[in-house]
Amino acid sequence: MLLLIGSFLLLMLIGAPVAVSMATASLLYLVFYGVAPDIITAQRMIAGVESFPLLAVPFFIMAGNLMNIAGVTGRIYHFALSLVGWMKGGLAQVNIIGSVVFSGMSGTALADAAGIGTIEIKAMKDHGYPVEAAVGVTAASATVGPIFPPSLPFVIYGMMANVSIGALFMAGILPGIVMTVLMMITVAVFAYRKGWGSDTPFELRRLAGASLEIVVVLCFPLAVYILVLAGLSINLAVLVGLAALVALDWYFDFSAVMALMTPVLLIGGMTMGWFTPTEAAVAAVIWSLFLGLVRYRTMTLRTLAKASFDTIETTASVLFIVTAASIFAWLLTVSQAAALFSDFMFSLTDNWWTFLILVNVLLLIVGAFLDTIAAISILVPILMPIAARYGVDPVHLGLIITLNLMIGLLTPPVGMILFVLSRISKLSVERTTMAILPWLTPLFIALMIITFIPAVTLWLPTQLGLIR
Repeated sequence: MLLLIGSFLLLMLIGAPVAVSMATASLLYLVFYGVAPDIITAQRMIAGVESFPLLAVPFFIMAGNLMNIAGVTGRIYHFALSLVGWMKGGLAQVNIIGSVVFSGMSGTALADAAGIGTIEIKAMKDHGYPVEAAVGVTAASATVGPIFPPSLPFVIYGMMANVSIGALFMAGILPGIVMTVLMMITVAVFAYRKGWGSDTPFELRRLAGASLEIVVVLCFPLAVYILVLAGLSINLAVLVGLAALVALDWYFDFSAVMALMTPVLLIGGMTMGWFTPTEAAVAAVIWSLFLGLVRYRTMTLRTLAKASFDTIETTASVLFIVTAASIFAWLLTVSQAAALFSDFMFSLTDNWWTFLILVNVLLLIVGAFLDTIAAISILVPILMPIAARYGVDPVHLGLIITLNLMIGLLTPPVGMILFVLSRISKLSVERTTMAILPWLTPLFIALMIITFIPAVTLWLPTQLGLIR
């Protein structure tokens, strides 16, 4: 165990990539102790990526890339501006609402920060906000992406923990709302203390227009239900409803109705059993292509090719990490590290509150040093059996792990959102880190609520019959 973990940490400290560190540490352990033949090792590595849920990874990445090049981010921004831009600290509130909407399409925090975050930071700087404030609120709001469905980390966690991905998606809705409300309250406090005003005049017509878009989207399920009561089959009712929605959108040229429909279609499709959460990723890509090629006509063959190559590059790096992490996690089990850690934790306390506090501390530290996918792949096999001994629901644990690791994306030394926003804002990493620190407060409050009030996470999937 010392060789396995020690060599991994040493390689990380000297700057080796996470996947290379895990693969090399695993290889050293196998060479010195010969715990398995070469063929078994190769089979374990292949089995790590030979999984149906992992098919969602490239498709969700592709959907996020397509949404960025389809011009959807700009439309979401203008919708959010009409909805909350008149509030004090208006563009900061717009930043949060825009991220929430975009999170229903991309499923990743990095896509959120690099996509709509680029527009939001520029707009806030142009309106006189300190660049640090723009960076801070963009970083905090980007963490909502993997909490609201769909979510790429939930896919990885569901595969590693053998937990329903659909249940995880539904479990993220209420925590996502809690995070959004806490961040909007934080913006209101900053606006009051720093004298931030509104950034657009209050216009009832614009507010009514944005509100109408929300009503149109919310009326879609109601319209489908009425058509079903009238005698149409559910499939035909949905097609008629979509045709009517597209016609309305074309006629009135709504800003973001079609973008807002993305989570409705994905969640509705999974709830109705039309597709699995994995297949929902394919549906997200098809919807993105429809918006970019048919509705908005903003995609070209060149931009489509670029999105495809970006997806291939990102997917390859993610799956390489999963492959290396699968053999590393297996060796942790073989070396009895997981069992030893379990016994150690149980010897410290038999109280689940204390256990979750220790888990949060561990995850916050690990999240600052490890990539999200690698951290999930390594820690889930270790934490799952311990959580079961304490009676912690695996869906609840999934939300706790994901939110902790999202906070880790904002902190040095390897916080990816930190580096992305540093590049976008042209601030040093040190200044970007200091800009983000005040905005960690609502995230930590949300983490405490989600950790110690399990009903916030488990109520909705329980009501839908996804968990017992």
